[in-house]
Amino acid sequence: MYIYMNGEIIPQEKALVSVFDHGFMYGAGVFETFRTYSRHPFLLDSHLERLNRGLIQLNINRCFYREETNDIIQRLLIENKLENAYIRFNVSAGIGNIGLQTSSYTEPNIIMYMKPLQTSESLGEKKAKWLRIRRNTPEGDERLKSHHYLNNLLAKREIGDDVQMEGLFLTKEGYVAEGITSNLFWIKNGILYMPSLETGILNGITRRFILALAAQSGLEVQEGLYKPEDLLEAEEVFATNSIQEIIAIKSVGSETYKGVHGPIVQMLHKKYKDKCSYLWSIDELGGHI
Repeated sequence: MYIYMNGEIIPQEKALVSVFDHGFMYGAGVFETFRTYSRHPFLLDSHLERLNRGLIQLNINRCFYREETNDIIQRLLIENKLENAYIRFNVSAGIGNIGLQTSSYTEPNIIMYMKPLQTSESLGEKKAKWLRIRRNTPEGDERLKSHHYLNNLLAKREIGDDVQMEGLFLTKEGYVAEGITSNLFWIKNGILYMPSLETGILNGITRRFILALAAQSGLEVQEGLYKPEDLLEAEEVFATNSIQEIIAIKSVGSETYKGVHGPIVQMLHKKYKDKCSYLWSIDELGGHI
């Protein structure tokens, strides 16, 4: 596969990053993962908005907009002979001296990775279980989609390589947080419940899109601090991220749910699929974001 790196499209095996890159040394970097549908980068503007906020917080002197980024995407799609692709857009701080830096980073490393993805109209389904390891707290005021991924890595090792199993984090206080790489929702009595950002979870782009879809559909939403037992009486449970879209959860431990047969998750999935080939931003949909 070919990747983009600092203005060039190169074979992935030729990509090199300095050992003095502070993204490698200190985790000073952010990234976005999203996908293309028939060459369209779904919700690209929303992903870039979050990326740019993270760059400001990390003092990385760079900003990205649709035209430049989509040009890179389209060039890579052509080079890799793809239409439906997984994309990771990565910006690391760049080279610095040994030691923590307080001044701005002015020459970041900009990398776009790509790999093929299959598209499917069907709703996916998984089982889930509570993780022993607890969700760590954000490094700053909010959780960035940053290079700090050890908590996620250890959680993935805990559940193993079963792609049909999702691990669910609790906070150190015992509140429901999120999946290893996903946000979590459940339905009870026609109400959509979700953990609050107060738990320290990532404010996922697909999470925000689901909120906008819910508002458009007249679905009541409640965000808050919830214990695992709050899921016991749920009728439907599902998780979301930008690559797997919406994943129905059939069970959490010994508790079972409607999975792919849940009417609300089916409705949300249909609305999602209807829009993924043309929307650039959650703002185009309106509603709560």
